[in-house]
Amino acid sequence: MNAAPADQIRLLDLQTLDTRLAQLAHKRKSLPEHAEIQSLEGDLTQHRDLLVAAQTEESDTTREQTKAEQDVDQVRQRAARDQQRLDAGIGISPKDLENLQREIASLAKRQGDLEDVVLEVMERRESAQERVTELTGRVESVQAKVNDAVARRDAAFAEIDAEAASVTKEREIVAGSIPADLLKLYDKIRSKEGGVGAARLNQRRCEGCRLELDITGLNEVRAAAPDEVVRCENCTRILVRTRESGL
Repeated sequence: MNAAPADQIRLLDLQTLDTRLAQLAHKRKSLPEHAEIQSLEGDLTQHRDLLVAAQTEESDTTREQTKAEQDVDQVRQRAARDQQRLDAGIGISPKDLENLQREIASLAKRQGDLEDVVLEVMERRESAQERVTELTGRVESVQAKVNDAVARRDAAFAEIDAEAASVTKEREIVAGSIPADLLKLYDKIRSKEGGVGAARLNQRRCEGCRLELDITGLNEVRAAAPDEVVRCENCTRILVRTRESGL
């Protein structure tokens, strides 16, 4: 393939732009905020799970306390009715009186036991409420850190994307000035060779693979016409000859 030396040199400008676009893409993908956000979101999920568990416990103990208090009220009301009958003492046989007194004593014990249950449940409920308050604070704190990291990431995205858009426009201009067949060859090689399709020949060294041409290859490049598109014998990239080539 033949191409004007000026067109071949423009490949170096195009390669510089493509390299910058690759660098920007890598930078976008490897921002430190990515790992930070991932770690924080893991913490956030863990804290949210713990918060849900604490809220569930609080809800359960609230219902349990309500039920225990209702049980106490029922026993208290029944004891109050028995006490009223006992105080009235009308139409009650000695045996019924004895049974009534025994039941009142039993209800008093039952009420005491139930009140102990209420106190125990209240303590668990208060502990759950404190846990909910603590975990709510943790969730809010971690969420704030996530929001901050996301904002920093998005700001970095905006800066990178703005530069990438500018470089892409510049690439379009440069690519439009290069013959289609030369551009096609360059893009084909670039896709196969890690994003580098053309490289400067600096003295005997290909700046694409950083290897020196052997004497035979160097003589072939020297013998090639200025408009001949030559390739590196080591990496097959297009070798662009400039003043630095020393030919």
